Amino acid sequence: MKRKISFPDKDVIISRLKKINYKRKGVAFLAALLKYVVLASIGYLVLYPLVYMVSFSIRPYSDYIDPAIYWIPKHLSNIQFSNAQKVIDFIPSIKNSLIFEVLSAFIEVITCSIVAYGMARFKFRGKGILTVLLFAMIILPEQMIIIPKMINYSNLDFLGIIRLTNKIFGTNIKISILNTGFAFWLPSLFGVGLKAGIIIFIYMQFYKGLPKELEEAAWIDGANLTQTYLRISLPSSSVVLATVIILSVIWHWNDYYLAVMYTSKAESMPIAVKIAQMQTSLQTIGIWNGPYHVGARCAACLAFVAPMLVMYIILQRKFVQSIDRVGITG
Repeated sequence: MKRKISFPDKDVIISRLKKINYKRKGVAFLAALLKYVVLASIGYLVLYPLVYMVSFSIRPYSDYIDPAIYWIPKHLSNIQFSNAQKVIDFIPSIKNSLIFEVLSAFIEVITCSIVAYGMARFKFRGKGILTVLLFAMIILPEQMIIIPKMINYSNLDFLGIIRLTNKIFGTNIKISILNTGFAFWLPSLFGVGLKAGIIIFIYMQFYKGLPKELEEAAWIDGANLTQTYLRISLPSSSVVLATVIILSVIWHWNDYYLAVMYTSKAESMPIAVKIAQMQTSLQTIGIWNGPYHVGARCAACLAFVAPMLVMYIILQRKFVQSIDRVGITG
């Protein structure tokens, strides 16, 4: 006997499809909810210190003893910035940071572009060794090489010329670039400054993806290597400039270790804020004593991070687009 095959009714099929659709929508809703919870948690962790600094640096003393106030103060006051100004001289500190650090950052952006172009576009003997040294620059921390750098900077001598001159003429010439801007400018000028390895690597990834046909067309028209770089490759790298400028400026602006090692007379912003923090902990200055020193400390920190926040707010769209177009891969 032939067995009859029965098919479900149309209404049953529709109900089953609706159940499947409801399950899919439920899973999609839970996935979206989980995503937003994770993003909100990360955003809270990132924004909490900034919101805390702003809240505690713009409130007067009376709002500190009011138990009903925690995040939003009832009154606005600049007393905390005035107290911070009495401990930190903002104008000279910002000036030193601009001269020593920010200028070094822009020098590094230019020189690293030249180094990266040569390593990405040309084949030459010793390129593999230079690539290994490049990754060593990225991996090795500054603390491992700070002693030889301090020795060299305290008695600068290119190729032993000054030592030979002292032996021949019996002089005692000694050049020290510590406590000067050259301790920051020279490494950036030679492409070995702060985080220079990462900047060179970013540039290299971009130049490798740049079509060679553009340069070959310039060579056919009679352009030499320098003209090709200045007129073709460098203008084309404008999409990566936002990335390297923001990263280099932020790294140099936040640099405390090298600044405190190279300078003992001119205080940059990180050193000034650190000294203020130490004075806060020791409570050696009257305005920092008592329960209100947190506001002055937050005001000092807010004045330190404000320039970088403004710069990132202005350039953040170009920064995101640049990261997307640079094509950094593993």
